Amino acid sequence: MIKTFSILGLAIVSLLPFGDKPHVAAKRHFLITDNGAIGDGKTLNTIAIQKTIDQASAEQGGGIVEIPEGTFISGSIFLKKGVNLLIDAKGVLKGSLNPADYPQIHTSFEGVERMFTAAFVNAQYLADFDITGEGMIDGSGEDYIAVYRGITTTPKPGKPRLICLEGCHNVTISKLKLHNQAVWCLHLLYCKGVKVEDLTITAEHNIPSSDGIDIDACDGVTVSRCDIDVNDDCISIKAGRETNTVPNRICQNIVIQNTRFGFGHGGVAMGSETSGGIRNVEVRDCVAEGNWAPVRFKSQQSRGGTVQHIVFRNFKLKDVTRAFEFNMNWTSSHGTLSAPSNPLPIVRDVQLINVTGTAKSTGSLAGLNGSPISNVKFIDCNIEAQTGLKVTNVTNMDYSGLSLNIKQGEQIINQPETVKQN
Repeated sequence: MIKTFSILGLAIVSLLPFGDKPHVAAKRHFLITDNGAIGDGKTLNTIAIQKTIDQASAEQGGGIVEIPEGTFISGSIFLKKGVNLLIDAKGVLKGSLNPADYPQIHTSFEGVERMFTAAFVNAQYLADFDITGEGMIDGSGEDYIAVYRGITTTPKPGKPRLICLEGCHNVTISKLKLHNQAVWCLHLLYCKGVKVEDLTITAEHNIPSSDGIDIDACDGVTVSRCDIDVNDDCISIKAGRETNTVPNRICQNIVIQNTRFGFGHGGVAMGSETSGGIRNVEVRDCVAEGNWAPVRFKSQQSRGGTVQHIVFRNFKLKDVTRAFEFNMNWTSSHGTLSAPSNPLPIVRDVQLINVTGTAKSTGSLAGLNGSPISNVKFIDCNIEAQTGLKVTNVTNMDYSGLSLNIKQGEQIINQPETVKQN
């Protein structure tokens, strides 16, 4: 069934008409232990697991590759046509600490198509499959980072993402515990019709770039009932970077609902890769606790692209650092600002509805000279914070629906003269 929701008066398809998975007969289970995998937390099982995947793919109608009880060490594995991956409740698929166990492949990372380290679990241009179970995929992130820093070869290989689905259609990822990714956890790249449900995503707070979910140039993704606590953005919506952007790689028709954001740099962040454009995103019925910036927009003057028709609805904030952060001149700690794009990045048509709770700061909306943030509307928002909302390079902002209980200073802090408001 195709479902729709409304963003700024538009009827948007939440899962898009890609269709439900076709009804098929029950698939045969393939145990990785039948091909010699040993779940002792020591043995490298990459060959045994990949052999099992290949056998399941060769089965008429495909099959289910099952990770049973035990801790199974592996390097990169690649799902094949017709294969579902199932991890039993007491099963752990754990990443190898040897960088050589993760080959270099052509993919995209941080908005740039290039040769890069394969993820731990990979699926490329496949359709109609599930990755599920009540077990765990553990990227060994803390230990892997230590190994990675010790590599002296030049250039260093990139760190392996935990899961990357590239160009996949009609996929469900559900129920798993995803833990300690070495870098991005769940990377959805160029995908259509993906359901992400009931995941618990955790990373130690000393692992850099440990994003929870990166939805990257996708069309039709729904994230439901997840719990995310990481050391970077919990969810990031992305769409390519500068001149490296593949044409027509817009990211659109995204729903994020009934999800908790624990520690993280952002709850749901638009960007920072915005060059292909981001549109029709709704975040609803979520909670952020201790998050740096649960409502986050970030780009750079060099990125271009239009971010529009974005809704945050029914979002409860509990002791976050900044309630709102819009920063169109953002740069990471390891990056530098490049020359301005033509046109500059654009952020417009954003609704913040019933966003309520407590924060150290209300935050900031900072557009660019020559490209102000436009048409931001607050509706039934109530924030209690130490300081007010800083506003820079914004036009047509409607904060009549924003109620602030501020302990010091002004509620709305208009900075340069370029600010315009209703």
